[in-house]
Amino acid sequence: MKLEEKINADIKQAMLAKEKEKLEALRAVKSAVLLLKTDKNFTGEIAEKDEIATLQRLVKQRKEAALMYKEQSREDLYEVEMFQVGIIEKYLPQQMSEQEIRITLENIIKETGASSAKDMGKVMGNAQKQFAGKADNKIVSQIVKELLG
Repeated sequence: MKLEEKINADIKQAMLAKEKEKLEALRAVKSAVLLLKTDKNFTGEIAEKDEIATLQRLVKQRKEAALMYKEQSREDLYEVEMFQVGIIEKYLPQQMSEQEIRITLENIIKETGASSAKDMGKVMGNAQKQFAGKADNKIVSQIVKELLG
C-alpha cells in the first residue's frame, strides 16, 4: 500500500475515533504528499525515496519546533510536536541502531579505501545510498568523522 493510501485510511480511522491530535499530524503528512504531486517534476507516481525524504523533513521540522518550545518552557506545545513526531515516524522505515550504522560505515570505509577526513565525501555518498531513510544523516556524519578522525 502506498503512503497516500495508508494516510487516507488512517485519517478515516482517526476521524471515527475522534483522535484530534493524531488527525492533525496525519493531515500534515497528507498535505506534504499533495505538494509532492503538484510539483512540476511529478511524473504520475511518487517515488518511495521522495516519500521518505518528505516524512523525514516533517519529522525534522517538528523536532526543531519542539526544541524551541522546550527552550521557551512551553511544555504544552512541546508535547504536541513530539506526539506528531511519533505519529509521522510510524510511516518511516525502521531506523538503524548506532551500532548497526557504525558497522556498516566501517565496511564502507574499507571498500572505498578512505583513510582521512578528506575522504569523507566519498564515504558519505555511499552511506546515503545505503542508509536511505534508515538512519539520520547527522548521526551518520558524526560517526564518519569519528572513524576518519
